[in-house]
Amino acid sequence: MRDKPAASASFPSPQRIRVRWKIFLFLFGFGFIAYVQQRSLTVASYRMMPDLGFTQMQIGWLETALLVGYTALQFPGGVLGQRLGARLMFVVIGLIAFASCMVIPLAPFLLQGGALLGVLLAAQLLAGAAQAPIFPVSAGVFETWFTPDKWPLVQGLQSLGLGLGASLTPPLIAWLMTAFDWRRALAWTTLPALLLISWWAWYGRNSPAEHPAVSAEELAELGAEPPASVDSSISWSRVWTLMRNRDVLALTGSYVCMNYVYYLLANWCFLYLLQERHFTVLESGWLASTPPLAAAIGAGAGGWLASVLGRRYGVRTGLRILPLLSLPTAGVLQFLAVDATSPYLAVTALALCFACVELNEGPYWAAIMHVGRADTMAASGLLNTGGNAGGLIATPIVAYLSSHHAWTSAFLIGTAFAVVSAAAWLLVDPTRRVGSEAPAAAAS
Repeated sequence: MRDKPAASASFPSPQRIRVRWKIFLFLFGFGFIAYVQQRSLTVASYRMMPDLGFTQMQIGWLETALLVGYTALQFPGGVLGQRLGARLMFVVIGLIAFASCMVIPLAPFLLQGGALLGVLLAAQLLAGAAQAPIFPVSAGVFETWFTPDKWPLVQGLQSLGLGLGASLTPPLIAWLMTAFDWRRALAWTTLPALLLISWWAWYGRNSPAEHPAVSAEELAELGAEPPASVDSSISWSRVWTLMRNRDVLALTGSYVCMNYVYYLLANWCFLYLLQERHFTVLESGWLASTPPLAAAIGAGAGGWLASVLGRRYGVRTGLRILPLLSLPTAGVLQFLAVDATSPYLAVTALALCFACVELNEGPYWAAIMHVGRADTMAASGLLNTGGNAGGLIATPIVAYLSSHHAWTSAFLIGTAFAVVSAAAWLLVDPTRRVGSEAPAAAAS
């Protein structure tokens, strides 16, 4: 066992909060800031469009550029994260994302017209690429720092942070735009990332065994055999095996469909309330925060429920229950939202719909962790590639339909995707690890 007096000298704070939960809070923060950065542009676009002479379709292309980078680098980012380790990886991608996001408010001082649009497209592409590895790498950290029964819980709680970021962004950006301007609104909400990156560079570690503040007691809580570190020697043959695995493919396909609904609600709710339900900018800002807030609550609750259900019914059945019930419900709620005569009833239906969607973040990510195990970062990268492919599908469709005032069609397409995503879970067995033909008895 390690010499613990040295640990006390480096990190003298008492162990009232376990180090693993402090590590979790860093990952919570990275996800929170990433979602504030991602969602800010859609809200700020209301003032950007007349100021810069952009059309709503051009704003859609800016969103698409971010999604292209975000989607393309999910899997490579997960593989790179396994090779570099989470501590270094978060510093590198955090700094790149920060610099890219600052281009949006600063570039209009130097450029205009087509040149400006080209630079903003490149900045969005790079920002998406930098943010892409956040959640695959986080999954590998969770695998190493937490026991399997806690995986749905910590994944759900991290998704709660994303929902809080998405919920806070519309009223915050709307208020800052009203009080100042859209440039300062975007810049000021990006600056806190620097503090988090610096703090993580000092405190973060790749595994409990590496951290000087982890006590023998905390190591014992992780089990008789503490979780193994993420395998940094991932080979191309193992990458190919992951890409062909039937459970990885089923989970990824299901996540594609679910995330059409996610991106519809997360990126376009503000403009829907403004254009279709005729709220004011400030009203839309506050009301658009309601669905993401409900989503945050749903993600946390879903992670906790999936952990409870997994312990009671086993991993295979326990992780399936929420998707099979909540995703079809989300489809019905989208239909009710667009058919509601009262705009406030529509907001309520959208909020409940988003909560039903986000109940499933814990099950999806815990399932891919069970399937991928030592290659969790790479496997999670594949899952989230599919998830963001759903966003790539949704963004141009919704941008086109909304620009033609066809919001109802956009939501009805989402209803179909929600039902298909639930059905795909019938093909998934999380206890069947990559490389094995039979379910893993220990996991069930």
